[in-house]
Amino acid sequence: MPQQVMFTPAALDEPWGQQILQRVQALGLPIIELQRNRLRSLRGEDERETYDIAKRTLAVVTAPPSHFKLSPIRPSADWQFHIAEGCPAHCQYCYLAGSLSGPPVIRTFANLPQILDNLTNYERPDQLTTYEVSCYTDPLGIEHLTGSLAESIRYFATRSNAHLRWVSKFDAVDGLLDLPHNRHTRCRMSVNAAPISGKFEGGTASVISRLGALRQLADSRYPIGLVIAPIMPIDDWQIHYRRLFDSISEAIDLNCALTFELISHRFTPGSKEVLQTWYPYSQLDMDEEKRRLKRNKFGGFKYVYDANTMKIMKHFFEAEIQQRFPNAKILYWT
Repeated sequence: MPQQVMFTPAALDEPWGQQILQRVQALGLPIIELQRNRLRSLRGEDERETYDIAKRTLAVVTAPPSHFKLSPIRPSADWQFHIAEGCPAHCQYCYLAGSLSGPPVIRTFANLPQILDNLTNYERPDQLTTYEVSCYTDPLGIEHLTGSLAESIRYFATRSNAHLRWVSKFDAVDGLLDLPHNRHTRCRMSVNAAPISGKFEGGTASVISRLGALRQLADSRYPIGLVIAPIMPIDDWQIHYRRLFDSISEAIDLNCALTFELISHRFTPGSKEVLQTWYPYSQLDMDEEKRRLKRNKFGGFKYVYDANTMKIMKHFFEAEIQQRFPNAKILYWT
């Protein structure tokens, strides 16, 4: 629950903004109606205080015009779109660090109907088009405040050649179970080995709770999947990840068409700098000397594990999944 909810005038002019206003009023949350379509300063005396203030703030704004020009997001999906930016969790490896500028305030977009209507411009009439909505937020973590994920699921249920994908580290799925989804939304949970989730994933639901929520979604006939990320070769990592697979086996029907996305830990110089200001006492290993550089086509680079470590980990995960989940599909390893 945020400690304050800010609304811009433009957001309050939107019918969906009024719907969000009614939700936060019903929860009795402090509401600030801004005089301008820009957020008031959220900066504290230092970076840590700025982080604390921003993470406790929900800002209801309108998505800017740039958000209506979608970017590809393969291998996760064909396109990404955004119903919000920022996340209420406190993961010490946060992939948003360095990706979003300014304090990590959570923004949700009041012009949701326009955002959804714009997606038809990217659909291909002759084949399936997939859309990822979790690149810059955890949509389930703020769903009780916005209702935007449920509205997106309803929208995609009506599209014949378009499917939605979202992923979360939260477990509050009750409001999604009875929606008319038409099996056009794949729900995934992000999970990790116990030493990693317990140490680095603050403010999230437990992995067991996430798996229980995923089972509820599967029982409601949603397609489901698991994102194991970020994979780290910690001490005794094979033992800990086998225990994670044991928990998955106990929670999920082994015959379902489960998908896996496998993502090893990586970081950039920019994200490392931001994370060290947010979590100055973190024990997350970001030693560049233990990594190799991986460059992209745009000239940027990130630090990843060496080729031999990646090969060993990839083989382990592929073998475990093939043995335990005969009907599962590994979408990618990265």
